[in-house]
Amino acid sequence: MTVRNWESFWFTAAARIAAAVALFLASYGAAAQSLSVLPVNVFLSPGQTATSLSVTNSGDKPTSIQVRAYNWSQKDNEDQLTPSNVIVVSPPLVTIPPGSTQVVRLILRQIPAGSEATYRIILDQIPGPGEPGVVQMVLRLSIPVFAAPATKAVPKDQFHLERDGEKLFLVGVNTGQSHETLHDILVTASDGHKLGLKTKVSPYLLVGATRRWELDTQGYAPQPGESLKLTAHGIVGAIEVQVGVATAP
Repeated sequence: MTVRNWESFWFTAAARIAAAVALFLASYGAAAQSLSVLPVNVFLSPGQTATSLSVTNSGDKPTSIQVRAYNWSQKDNEDQLTPSNVIVVSPPLVTIPPGSTQVVRLILRQIPAGSEATYRIILDQIPGPGEPGVVQMVLRLSIPVFAAPATKAVPKDQFHLERDGEKLFLVGVNTGQSHETLHDILVTASDGHKLGLKTKVSPYLLVGATRRWELDTQGYAPQPGESLKLTAHGIVGAIEVQVGVATAP
Protein backbone atom coordinates (compact mmCIF):
# COMPACT_ATOMS: atom_id res chain seq x y z
CA MET A 1 0.00 0.00 0.00
CA THR A 2 1.42 3.41 -0.94
CA VAL A 3 1.90 6.28 1.51
CA ARG A 4 -1.04 8.14 -0.04
CA ASN A 5 -3.24 5.04 0.27
CA TRP A 6 -2.18 4.57 3.89
CA GLU A 7 -3.09 8.20 4.60
CA SER A 8 -6.46 7.68 2.93
CA PHE A 9 -7.01 4.46 4.90
CA TRP A 10 -6.24 6.03 8.27
CA PHE A 11 -8.29 9.15 7.47
CA THR A 12 -11.27 6.97 6.56
CA ALA A 13 -10.78 4.80 9.66
CA ALA A 14 -10.54 7.85 11.91
CA ALA A 15 -13.68 9.31 10.35
CA ARG A 16 -15.57 6.05 10.96
CA ILE A 17 -14.42 5.92 14.59
CA ALA A 18 -15.43 9.54 15.15
CA ALA A 19 -18.82 8.87 13.59
CA ALA A 20 -19.31 5.80 15.79
CA VAL A 21 -18.43 7.79 18.92
CA ALA A 22 -20.81 10.58 17.90
CA LEU A 23 -23.59 8.04 17.27
CA PHE A 24 -22.94 6.42 20.66
CA LEU A 25 -23.14 9.75 22.49
CA ALA A 26 -26.20 10.78 20.53
CA SER A 27 -27.91 7.46 21.34
CA TYR A 28 -27.10 7.32 25.04
CA GLY A 29 -26.64 11.00 25.85
CA ALA A 30 -23.56 12.76 27.17
CA ALA A 31 -23.17 15.17 30.06
CA ALA A 32 -20.16 17.35 30.83
CA GLN A 33 -19.81 20.51 32.85
CA SER A 34 -18.00 23.43 31.24
CA LEU A 35 -15.13 24.59 33.48
CA SER A 36 -12.53 27.24 32.84
CA VAL A 37 -9.56 28.41 34.89
CA LEU A 38 -7.64 31.69 34.93
CA PRO A 39 -4.76 32.21 34.78
CA VAL A 40 -3.59 29.21 32.74
CA ASN A 41 0.00 29.71 33.97
CA VAL A 42 0.96 30.92 37.44
CA PHE A 43 4.16 32.92 37.97
CA LEU A 44 5.26 33.74 41.52
CA SER A 45 7.77 36.58 41.59
CA PRO A 46 10.74 36.57 44.02
CA GLY A 47 9.42 36.64 47.58
CA GLN A 48 5.77 36.17 46.56
CA THR A 49 4.05 33.52 48.68
CA ALA A 50 0.38 33.78 47.70
CA THR A 51 -1.79 33.97 44.60
CA SER A 52 -5.12 32.61 43.40
CA LEU A 53 -6.97 30.84 40.59
CA SER A 54 -10.47 31.66 39.37
CA VAL A 55 -12.50 28.57 38.43
CA THR A 56 -15.73 29.27 36.52
CA ASN A 57 -18.60 26.85 36.02
CA SER A 58 -20.41 27.98 32.87
CA GLY A 59 -22.64 24.91 32.83
CA ASP A 60 -26.28 24.70 33.85
CA LYS A 61 -25.73 22.44 36.88
CA PRO A 62 -23.59 22.59 40.03
CA THR A 63 -20.26 20.86 39.71
CA SER A 64 -17.75 19.72 42.32
CA ILE A 65 -13.97 19.86 41.93
CA GLN A 66 -11.00 18.54 43.86
CA VAL A 67 -7.82 20.66 43.79
CA ARG A 68 -4.38 19.19 44.52
CA ALA A 69 -0.81 20.46 44.35
CA TYR A 70 2.13 18.48 42.94
CA ASN A 71 5.87 18.95 42.66
CA TRP A 72 6.72 18.97 38.94
CA SER A 73 9.99 17.74 37.46
CA GLN A 74 11.13 16.05 34.24
CA LYS A 75 13.00 12.75 34.07
CA ASP A 76 13.54 10.21 31.28
CA ASN A 77 11.78 12.57 28.87
CA GLU A 78 8.58 12.47 30.95
CA ASP A 79 6.86 14.86 33.35
CA GLN A 80 7.07 13.60 36.93
CA LEU A 81 4.39 14.64 39.46
CA THR A 82 4.61 13.90 43.18
CA PRO A 83 2.23 15.19 45.88
CA SER A 84 3.48 18.49 47.32
CA ASN A 85 3.18 19.97 50.80
CA VAL A 86 5.07 23.10 49.72
CA ILE A 87 1.97 24.61 48.10
CA VAL A 88 -1.29 24.69 50.07
CA VAL A 89 -4.56 24.98 48.13
CA SER A 90 -7.74 26.36 49.68
CA PRO A 91 -10.38 25.12 49.35
CA PRO A 92 -9.17 21.65 48.25
CA LEU A 93 -12.74 20.48 47.60
CA VAL A 94 -15.65 22.69 46.54
CA THR A 95 -18.98 22.67 44.71
CA ILE A 96 -19.47 25.55 42.25
CA PRO A 97 -23.05 26.62 41.42
CA PRO A 98 -23.97 27.07 37.75
CA GLY A 99 -22.77 30.37 36.30
CA SER A 100 -20.54 31.04 39.31
CA THR A 101 -16.82 31.51 39.89
CA GLN A 102 -14.81 30.05 42.76
CA VAL A 103 -11.52 31.58 43.89
CA VAL A 104 -8.89 28.99 44.88
CA ARG A 105 -6.06 30.34 47.01
CA LEU A 106 -2.48 29.07 46.56
CA ILE A 107 -0.04 29.51 49.44
CA LEU A 108 3.69 28.87 48.92
CA ARG A 109 5.17 27.66 52.22
CA GLN A 110 8.81 27.66 51.12
CA ILE A 111 10.65 30.26 49.06
CA PRO A 112 12.93 28.57 46.47
CA ALA A 113 16.66 29.11 46.93
CA GLY A 114 19.02 29.49 43.99
CA SER A 115 16.81 27.96 41.28
CA GLU A 116 13.20 28.22 40.22
CA ALA A 117 10.77 25.72 41.77
CA THR A 118 8.03 24.22 39.60
CA TYR A 119 4.67 22.76 40.54
CA ARG A 120 1.37 21.79 38.95
CA ILE A 121 -2.12 22.35 40.29
CA ILE A 122 -4.50 19.57 39.19
CA LEU A 123 -8.23 20.29 39.20
CA ASP A 124 -10.40 17.18 38.88
CA GLN A 125 -14.11 17.40 38.26
CA ILE A 126 -16.03 14.99 40.49
CA PRO A 127 -18.87 13.20 38.68
CA GLY A 128 -22.33 13.83 40.10
CA PRO A 129 -25.18 11.34 40.48
CA GLY A 130 -25.62 9.33 37.31
CA GLU A 131 -28.67 9.52 35.11
CA PRO A 132 -30.02 6.52 33.16
CA GLY A 133 -28.76 6.49 29.59
CA VAL A 134 -26.32 9.37 30.14
CA VAL A 135 -22.54 9.05 29.79
CA GLN A 136 -20.80 11.45 32.17
CA MET A 137 -17.69 13.18 30.86
CA VAL A 138 -15.49 14.79 33.52
CA LEU A 139 -12.61 17.21 33.12
CA ARG A 140 -9.06 17.34 34.46
CA LEU A 141 -7.21 20.66 34.25
CA SER A 142 -3.46 21.01 34.88
CA ILE A 143 -2.03 24.45 35.71
CA PRO A 144 1.78 24.98 35.80
CA VAL A 145 3.18 27.06 38.66
CA PHE A 146 6.64 28.69 38.46
CA ALA A 147 8.12 30.10 41.68
CA ALA A 148 11.13 32.37 41.13
CA PRO A 149 14.08 32.44 43.56
CA ALA A 150 15.34 35.62 45.21
CA THR A 151 18.28 35.89 42.82
CA LYS A 152 18.05 36.47 39.06
CA ALA A 153 17.22 33.21 37.28
CA VAL A 154 17.41 32.50 33.55
CA PRO A 155 17.45 29.31 31.45
CA LYS A 156 20.72 28.09 29.97
CA ASP A 157 20.24 25.72 27.06
CA GLN A 158 22.57 23.27 25.37
CA PHE A 159 21.51 21.34 22.27
CA HIS A 160 22.78 18.54 20.05
CA LEU A 161 21.35 15.91 17.68
CA GLU A 162 21.34 12.16 18.30
CA ARG A 163 20.88 9.38 15.77
CA ASP A 164 19.16 6.31 17.19
CA GLY A 165 18.84 3.76 14.41
CA GLU A 166 16.73 5.36 11.70
CA LYS A 167 15.44 8.04 14.07
CA LEU A 168 16.88 11.49 14.73
CA PHE A 169 16.36 13.39 17.98
CA LEU A 170 17.04 16.92 19.08
CA VAL A 171 18.38 16.79 22.65
CA GLY A 172 18.09 19.80 24.94
CA VAL A 173 19.63 20.27 28.39
CA ASN A 174 18.73 23.15 30.70
CA THR A 175 21.61 23.91 33.09
CA GLY A 176 20.19 27.32 34.09
CA GLN A 177 18.15 28.46 37.08
CA SER A 178 14.70 28.79 35.45
CA HIS A 179 12.59 26.86 32.96
CA GLU A 180 12.74 27.28 29.21
CA THR A 181 9.73 27.37 26.89
CA LEU A 182 10.53 26.37 23.30
CA HIS A 183 8.34 27.08 20.29
CA ASP A 184 8.76 26.85 16.49
CA ILE A 185 11.64 24.35 16.69
CA LEU A 186 13.26 23.80 13.28
CA VAL A 187 16.54 22.14 12.28
CA THR A 188 17.99 23.05 8.87
CA ALA A 189 20.75 21.12 7.08
CA SER A 190 23.43 22.80 4.98
CA ASP A 191 21.68 21.64 1.78
CA GLY A 192 18.39 23.26 2.84
CA HIS A 193 16.58 20.22 4.26
CA LYS A 194 14.21 21.40 7.01
CA LEU A 195 13.46 19.04 9.90
CA GLY A 196 10.58 19.91 12.22
CA LEU A 197 9.21 18.03 15.21
CA LYS A 198 7.49 14.76 14.34
CA THR A 199 4.67 15.31 16.85
CA LYS A 200 3.35 18.22 18.89
CA VAL A 201 4.81 18.12 22.40
CA SER A 202 4.94 20.18 25.58
CA PRO A 203 7.22 23.22 25.14
CA TYR A 204 8.67 23.16 28.67
CA LEU A 205 12.28 22.33 29.49
CA LEU A 206 12.60 22.51 33.27
CA VAL A 207 15.65 23.32 35.39
CA GLY A 208 18.18 20.48 35.34
CA ALA A 209 16.16 18.46 32.83
CA THR A 210 17.16 16.74 29.58
CA ARG A 211 14.56 16.27 26.86
CA ARG A 212 14.58 14.51 23.48
CA TRP A 213 12.31 15.61 20.63
CA GLU A 214 12.00 13.28 17.63
CA LEU A 215 12.44 15.09 14.33
CA ASP A 216 10.57 14.41 11.11
CA THR A 217 13.54 13.66 8.85
CA GLN A 218 11.46 12.94 5.70
CA GLY A 219 14.18 10.52 4.62
CA TYR A 220 17.13 12.81 5.35
CA ALA A 221 19.94 11.15 7.32
CA PRO A 222 22.62 13.51 8.70
CA GLN A 223 25.90 11.83 9.54
CA PRO A 224 27.84 11.89 12.85
CA GLY A 225 29.97 15.01 12.97
CA GLU A 226 27.68 16.96 10.62
CA SER A 227 26.57 20.40 11.81
CA LEU A 228 23.02 21.71 11.29
CA LYS A 229 21.28 24.95 12.28
CA LEU A 230 18.70 24.99 15.05
CA THR A 231 16.21 27.84 15.21
CA ALA A 232 13.47 28.28 17.83
CA HIS A 233 11.83 30.83 20.08
CA GLY A 234 12.55 30.70 23.80
CA ILE A 235 11.74 32.78 26.84
CA VAL A 236 14.51 35.31 26.21
CA GLY A 237 13.87 35.53 22.45
CA ALA A 238 15.07 33.91 19.24
CA ILE A 239 17.45 30.95 19.38
CA GLU A 240 19.84 30.25 16.50
CA VAL A 241 22.72 27.82 17.12
CA GLN A 242 24.67 25.16 15.29
CA VAL A 243 24.03 21.61 16.52
CA GLY A 244 26.24 18.60 15.91
CA VAL A 245 25.17 15.02 15.33
CA ALA A 246 26.12 12.22 17.71
CA THR A 247 25.18 8.55 17.97
CA ALA A 248 22.82 7.73 20.84
CA PRO A 249 24.55 5.78 23.64
